[in-house]
Amino acid sequence: MEGNLLVVHGGGPTAVLNASLYGVIREAQKNPDIKKIYGAIGGSEAILTENFLDMGELEDEKIELLLQTPGTAIGSSRFPLEQEQYEAMVDILKKNDIKYVLFNGGNGSMDTCGKVSKVCADEGIYVVGIPKTMDNDISIIDHAPGFPSAAKYIATVTKEVGADVKSLPIHVCVIEAMGRNAGWITAASVLARKEPGDAPHLVYLPERNFKEEEFLEDVKRLYDELGGVVVVVSEGLRNEKGESIVPPIFKTDRAVYYGDVSAYLAELVIKKLGIKARSEKPGLCGRTSMLLQSKVDREEAVLVGREAVKAAVAGHTGVMVGIRRKDGEEYGIETPLIPIEEVMLNERVMPEDYINERGNDITESFARWCKPLIDGDLPEMISFKEEAGQVLRSRI
Repeated sequence: MEGNLLVVHGGGPTAVLNASLYGVIREAQKNPDIKKIYGAIGGSEAILTENFLDMGELEDEKIELLLQTPGTAIGSSRFPLEQEQYEAMVDILKKNDIKYVLFNGGNGSMDTCGKVSKVCADEGIYVVGIPKTMDNDISIIDHAPGFPSAAKYIATVTKEVGADVKSLPIHVCVIEAMGRNAGWITAASVLARKEPGDAPHLVYLPERNFKEEEFLEDVKRLYDELGGVVVVVSEGLRNEKGESIVPPIFKTDRAVYYGDVSAYLAELVIKKLGIKARSEKPGLCGRTSMLLQSKVDREEAVLVGREAVKAAVAGHTGVMVGIRRKDGEEYGIETPLIPIEEVMLNERVMPEDYINERGNDITESFARWCKPLIDGDLPEMISFKEEAGQVLRSRI
């Protein structure tokens, strides 16, 4: 079935979103059934305005740059679509001889993918989803492209901040990680640990209600013991009422904006405990860092892009390319096709067995699951202060 292919990006970018785009382009170039490879410039809204770029005409050198480019080269959006707009897309796609449509994104994009596939069901147009989200909250699959790089970033940042705080142990440092409803990225900070006493010393996720009294108790105990404390928290921490622990600072008809959780907690430590504290919020840095891009993440992002093209050309529609971890000690994945209805707006949060009983740390089972995604161990660090302490103890 000859025709053109269109790829659409939705939602927040990741460190490997363009790697999936690379996989789509390279696989489509190999397929004689695909005449033109279009990119929707600016997300799903670009379909309605027919703002398409023929990426098959790009120079090879520019396509190769996708593997090392953060963000999205074709742009993204969070454009809300109504039913009549979904229906209008059918004629636009047929007018441009587009037979294959690929939506690359998270839960919201998979919802769009499912709705577009439904209106195109009897039109000879094949619609396939490509998973993407640094938050790792897409259901059914083992993990999503974008998360491993974000995990590597937060673990590296935590390890480096931990070395700083251990060097001058006079304060509490609160690091805020992205992930409003799911704590996957926050949890990945525990990969920074190698020895007892290494940062992070406390970890708080949105899956558990935040208890201010217990937080202050934990911080005080560790400060008295260590001198310097590193805490990693999710931006979506909620109290026992299910409300954000920080008050809203701005509201619109569609969204509520809150202050920084890390700044709020650092101020709380200062006021309630009289301990010097500071906040750090890597924010977008965590999803844009090419320096800390995971090789595993990049390779898998390319793979799901390629597999989406193969699936669409083979006549599959209303599906998303999945990632399933193979059994066995050696890490590897399979890419089954998952019915899109099982994915649409179905948010995946951290399982209970990955969180400790008090809700202030992560279990070893999570660390074992997550470690293969970041290319193994983080860079080694040395502390002569610790080595000197060991020598002193051996003399006593």
